[in-house]
Amino acid sequence: MTPAQTTPRASDESGMAHLGQIIAVASGKGGVGKSTVSTNLALALAAQGAAVGLVDADLYGPSVPGMLGIETGNPPMMSPTGKVAPAQAHGIKVISMGMLTDDDRPAILRGPMVSKYLRMFILDVDWGKLDYLILDLPPGTGDTQLTLAQSFPLTGAVVVSTPQDVSLKIARRGIRMMEQVKVPILGIVENMSGFTCPTCGDVTHIFHQGGGAKIAASLGVPFLGAVPLDPAIVDCGDDGRPLVIAYPDTPAAQAYRDIAATLSGRARSMAGMPTPFDWHWAGDASTPGAAPMTDHAGGAAEVPVALARRDGRTLAVLWQDGHDQEIGARDLRLACRCAACVDEMSGRAVLDPMTVPLNIVPTRIWSLGNYAIGISFSDGHSSGIYTFDQLRGMVAAEVEDV
Repeated sequence: MTPAQTTPRASDESGMAHLGQIIAVASGKGGVGKSTVSTNLALALAAQGAAVGLVDADLYGPSVPGMLGIETGNPPMMSPTGKVAPAQAHGIKVISMGMLTDDDRPAILRGPMVSKYLRMFILDVDWGKLDYLILDLPPGTGDTQLTLAQSFPLTGAVVVSTPQDVSLKIARRGIRMMEQVKVPILGIVENMSGFTCPTCGDVTHIFHQGGGAKIAASLGVPFLGAVPLDPAIVDCGDDGRPLVIAYPDTPAAQAYRDIAATLSGRARSMAGMPTPFDWHWAGDASTPGAAPMTDHAGGAAEVPVALARRDGRTLAVLWQDGHDQEIGARDLRLACRCAACVDEMSGRAVLDPMTVPLNIVPTRIWSLGNYAIGISFSDGHSSGIYTFDQLRGMVAAEVEDV
């Protein structure tokens, strides 16, 4: 399903400011140690003093509870607020399908149920006030990745790979998928970068070296760091005491802390429009916007930083590169690409412009992940999704800023 075919879900993003920065940890293939990276990264962020939540989004193969020593098969309690109470381990809050099932009762779910559980894990858990919510995604580019990317305001994604060429090539696909739904790539982590000798502590590169940094450079995304393979990682995972807790002085534990420090700085520097938002056009209280930017050097042309209402029937969009764009309400309505306005097979417009009132105005504008907004209009139409690329493309006839 492409973003343009997705139904707006404004309610999914309501009341999510308490979740802080939402960071997805992804991989193109399995077996690269993504869950180990997610767990140790969450703990390293918590060691910096941050409030951290960890969602084990791999519903079919949950492994996070075992790594943290959380009992499986015992349904979580309900909090006084009526939400699910997350487990707590080593100073972080955790939710996982492994807390609802055990090894003898696997999760057998079709696509719609996967989406339902993912939304529950994020929206119906009593997280409290978080600085970071880490999402440990399953490998690949399927339903889970699309559901999270299109339904929630992800700050960005961390992509985990190993030094082998096959893993790096598949990591490219994961990166490109995230880019298509406008999830910023916070960086690449090269896991199992070398072998740490348990006797002397020296690191020997038994696989290729530097592949993660090279692919990051070729794709123009940051390289967050390399984590050496340490035999203690396996023991720690089996014992429920992650490496950064059990062996904080090892090279791998230090690598996790360095990556966490770099990642926290990158997450804070994301200058896009704060999400989620649900803006009622008639009022200014919920107008989505960031602090005015004075230096636009290096700003992205496709990243909006603020929306505003001008003269009642004009939407103003301030972009990260400093361009201040104005789009008329009727132009927005005529540009709708939903199935009711455009034939999905031929791409031919079926909306009759004569049926669109000259005085039409938006009634609501809401965020859809990090790639689009949804708009409802005074004529009752509300099924359109406007990607940021589409909005920026509507300035084609204007004179660009100089």
